[in-house]
Amino acid sequence: MAAQIAINNFRTVTQIVPLIETEVYTAPTGYTSVFLLAQCTNISNQTQTISFNHKRGATQTEIVKNYPIAAGDTANLLPGKLVLETGDTISVFGSDGSNLKFLVSILETSNF
Repeated sequence: MAAQIAINNFRTVTQIVPLIETEVYTAPTGYTSVFLLAQCTNISNQTQTISFNHKRGATQTEIVKNYPIAAGDTANLLPGKLVLETGDTISVFGSDGSNLKFLVSILETSNF
């Protein structure tokens, strides 16, 4: 019997937001990815900023650019859903390399 491919995969990705732009997710081959939630928590005692980008091929789109998050607060970076095609990437960077915590919830749906 051939191995079966999962129709739907639910994933959670977490990342400490770095100072330099870093890819945190790439949509896998054969799947369409739907970002259900994207948020960032600032655990420092001062306001910090985050940038959250989508890239398809050579086109990069800023979803959020230098968005300020107050000390001890959490920002919802994606008020709706975001659909990614195979090979699309998401990247983040911020004003502090250790006090911003990024979290996304993703549904990957098989294209087969």
